[in-house]
Amino acid sequence: MYKFGFIGVGHMGATLADAVIKAEGAENCAVCDADDGRAKLYAAAKGCDVLSAHSIAGECRYIILGVKPQNMAELMADIGPILKDRTDFALVTMAAGVTMESLCALMGFVAPVLRIMPNTPAAVGAGCMLYSANSLLAAADKATILAALAPTGELVETPERLIDAGCAISGCGPAFVYKFILAFAKAGERVGLKSDTALKLAEQTVLGAAKLAIESKEDPQILCDQVCSPGGSTIEGVRSLDAGPFADEVAKAVGASFDRTVELGKGK
Repeated sequence: MYKFGFIGVGHMGATLADAVIKAEGAENCAVCDADDGRAKLYAAAKGCDVLSAHSIAGECRYIILGVKPQNMAELMADIGPILKDRTDFALVTMAAGVTMESLCALMGFVAPVLRIMPNTPAAVGAGCMLYSANSLLAAADKATILAALAPTGELVETPERLIDAGCAISGCGPAFVYKFILAFAKAGERVGLKSDTALKLAEQTVLGAAKLAIESKEDPQILCDQVCSPGGSTIEGVRSLDAGPFADEVAKAVGASFDRTVELGKGK
């Protein structure tokens, strides 16, 4: 019997599998994917085994579901009958918008579930993963799963009713940050910097600013004020941001992502 099984090793599934293999060892992990070639390539690179979805459902203690929300109903109808005959498993789901209750309803019975919402920086150990467990997940199993996922970065326990909202920040947010970095770098080019220099400065500045905010534990507004000398250059740029639609545009982006997450949970 394997300790961890992964159904789906696309970008995020593979990222989580990397973390678990790092924590638990490849010999304790098995993978599968709708694209069998991708599963075989991943397994060959990492030293774990390839099984079918049915075998993972029947042979793995902790089953991590790395499929899209739109494909979850089909998967659970397929493996649900296998899981129904077991008492020694727990499911880990990362499908946006799909509640633990909905997941169990797709199977036709209630099972131990940990719902997670990771983000792409998990690939470099700098992720922010939201998680919530249902009442059937034993404390020891929850601790084991979280310890295996710890190499991804920060793990933040969140009431399930707020996971969709959190997903709009941490799950979708990296894309917004990359858009900001690109715009920041392009602005640097407009004032005379070479493109590679502008991009490096933008990337490192975002990294450093976030690191200072985290480690100093200061309010971001206070940190902003500390950069803004009266009559200086920074405060002029900040005034320009405050005068424009910057905050409103950020709020619109987060709101649009949140609304789409809710729609995905309804199968739309």
